[in-house]
Amino acid sequence: MLTALILTLAGLGLLAALAVPLARFAWAGLAMHGGCLLASVVLAGCGLAVLLAGALPVQALPIGVPALVAVDALSAWFLLLLGLAGSCSALFGLSHPLVAPRLLAAYPLFLAGMALTLIAADGFTLVLGFEAMSIASWVLVAADHAQAENRRAARRYLAFALLSGICLVPAIGLLGGVAGDLSFAGIRAAPPQGWVAVAVLALVVVGAGAKAGLVPLHNWLPLAHPAAPSHVSALMSAAMTKVAIYVLARLLLDLSGPAQPLWWGVPLLVLGAASAVLGALRANLEENAKTVLACSTIENIGLICIGLGLAACFRAADLGVLAGLAAGAALLHALNHAMFKSLLFLGMGEVAHAAASRRLDRLGGLIHAMPWTAGAVLVGVAAAASLPPLSGFASEWLLLQALLAAWRVGDLAFQVLGVAVVAAAALAAALAAAAMVRLFGLVFLGRPRTPRAAGAVDGPMPARLALLLPAGLTILFGLLPGTLLGLAEGAVQVLLPFGVAERSGFAMVRVGDGGARYWPLALTLLLAVVGGAIWWLVRRRAPAGVARGPAWDCGFIAPPQHLPFGDPVTQPSAAGFGQPLRRMLGGSLLAAHESVVMPRPGDPAPARLTSGYADPSEAWLLAPLARWRDALAVRAEKLRDLPLTATLMLPFGTLVALLALAAWLEAR
Repeated sequence: MLTALILTLAGLGLLAALAVPLARFAWAGLAMHGGCLLASVVLAGCGLAVLLAGALPVQALPIGVPALVAVDALSAWFLLLLGLAGSCSALFGLSHPLVAPRLLAAYPLFLAGMALTLIAADGFTLVLGFEAMSIASWVLVAADHAQAENRRAARRYLAFALLSGICLVPAIGLLGGVAGDLSFAGIRAAPPQGWVAVAVLALVVVGAGAKAGLVPLHNWLPLAHPAAPSHVSALMSAAMTKVAIYVLARLLLDLSGPAQPLWWGVPLLVLGAASAVLGALRANLEENAKTVLACSTIENIGLICIGLGLAACFRAADLGVLAGLAAGAALLHALNHAMFKSLLFLGMGEVAHAAASRRLDRLGGLIHAMPWTAGAVLVGVAAAASLPPLSGFASEWLLLQALLAAWRVGDLAFQVLGVAVVAAAALAAALAAAAMVRLFGLVFLGRPRTPRAAGAVDGPMPARLALLLPAGLTILFGLLPGTLLGLAEGAVQVLLPFGVAERSGFAMVRVGDGGARYWPLALTLLLAVVGGAIWWLVRRRAPAGVARGPAWDCGFIAPPQHLPFGDPVTQPSAAGFGQPLRRMLGGSLLAAHESVVMPRPGDPAPARLTSGYADPSEAWLLAPLARWRDALAVRAEKLRDLPLTATLMLPFGTLVALLALAAWLEAR
């Protein structure tokens, strides 16, 4: 099976190599996405097979350099995730294929880079795959580089991608130690200790966190996702951020050893809670549909990191059952988020193709024009809002149950932190639900706000299948969380010596000692019975026949002829929908502001409301870095005026310093 994975990677590389010469043919995009669809199915199948049958042994890649690959249960779990998300993305691409040669070459390389990262068995191969993933995704983000905002997004994304590589390379070097054994088996035999462990923790959190979108390294994500093509955005949000989570979990929970102290997981708890709240709040304020989904990704990445950090803390406190529960909740939410976020990005992509806009204030009423898309997206927003019995509820319920048990850790400071994280997670869940209601209501309900929105239609059959596949899996995963936890048993045991299988079953999930249980199938039946009873009562009490009449227009004059479905000013706007949250929370967290300009007395012009906010990472992180960059550039410019002898001394001095550093490390 490992040979099949290697051949799949080789096939993706061949597709990328053939992309440029084949780009002149009309069928090149279909062939490229068809090949990526086949590769994604193989990845998902291999991941599922390993989860069911057992790990695959280490094997060397025949590429001329020492590169090792292997697949254990943790790799297999994320391979399954990648394969499912890649299949949905490629299906959508068959309806709306990429056409530029550079994009046709970058798409299979993006998929191959993620897969190589997941099956790597040594540090060199992991970094190789991670950087290939970063470069290929940067090319895809820069797809429509004719627009200034897309060029800005590509530059910002490239800067954070370079930061990820700059941090992960020394982290892998420190894990390899003085002996330089970069294989995962060698690193496990000698896990980091002391200041080396602290350095590894900091470098991995920054390196993997920048790629995952953890606060305060999240700034690229709301810019890059709208710039990329829709199915690429879906793959970035659903799979690429999870590959970064995989790297974080592999390096910090697996390769760094089981004997790390209690504070080992605290950075993930703090940054995860901040990401969850900030991402969910921003999702309520954005006015571009894909930017809303990008901010929702920040929120869900924060929840996953809370689970991983909590698992590390529980492991240090010797609370094995709770550690397994937290890790299982994190892995389950990673898979669930991959499915419903793929669905939402692809759904918004179909809306953009049909209605020619992603701005919430230019959409509306699409539930009648695009019923297939609306029905599928409704499943996605319900899952993202954590409504039972869908998948988002199951994993977030497990995570909150694990958080509520944080008092079992004896340290008082950690107990206080646990209370704060519980409050942040609950606030994030509520804000996420509000954001999803706002998104679906403004896009699909009400009346069309533009003629193009009024004339929108559902996409072709491949696009519909690309929406129905993740929608069906979102429902299925929500009904069978116990089965999925049993499937993730091996992945949890890679991270921790404790499993979750004994607390999960086909129809039930049990938490802790059995004090809390979740019965998804029984809950689904109960909701169906209650819903059916309400429908029957309403139908019985309703008068015979249905009368239709014009909707009340709030006292506005009749709409103009070019807006037969009504004037948009009579409907809620995106800014108006988010105004209460902007006023309550935006001022303290996002420096939100708004102003109203009233017309003069007697002037029939409408009042104007302007609002905005500033992400704290801009002022606290990016602006100081920009000033330091400019200062360094000024000083570097002065190096051109150095004499020849001083110029030759610069590389010589650098070499001496590196040799001194190597000698010091060797002595230790």
